[in-house]
Amino acid sequence: MANLDHDMPANTAVAPLPAAEALFELVFATSRTFFRLRAVGSKIGAVTPWGGGLLGMLHGLKLGGPQTVPQIARARPVSRQRIQKLADEMAAQGLVEYVDNPAHKRSKLVHLTPKGETAYGELRAAMLALCAELAAGMDADQITSASTVLDELTQRLAEV
Repeated sequence: MANLDHDMPANTAVAPLPAAEALFELVFATSRTFFRLRAVGSKIGAVTPWGGGLLGMLHGLKLGGPQTVPQIARARPVSRQRIQKLADEMAAQGLVEYVDNPAHKRSKLVHLTPKGETAYGELRAAMLALCAELAAGMDADQITSASTVLDELTQRLAEV
């Protein structure tokens, strides 16, 4: 098999550790879940028609406060242009506004408006209702463990 990324080590003949095999399967399970979640998110209005993560952006601004487009893009991580498109769309809807940034003259901060706060509350409630339905019969400790594993994986991927 060809090594597609020259920064990554070539395939070796060493048998993978059980944790590596399990993580390999988790990567694909996460991907399958992401695409299904995005499709359902589109139905409840949490994802824009072009795939922008409206609820994710609102959530990030609600928790993290006003941020620049590059800061938001680095945190997600996606291109600055993708976040700019989403922020501009949200500003046109009155969900966010661009405000002066005391730390940088040219890079405005994206700030939630009262309408954005309301939209966040409504989308959060819709998502929590969906999560309540989906979580029926599931073990809360297992869900928490899965979240912990994904958080750790995210941190490790940021270091690669």
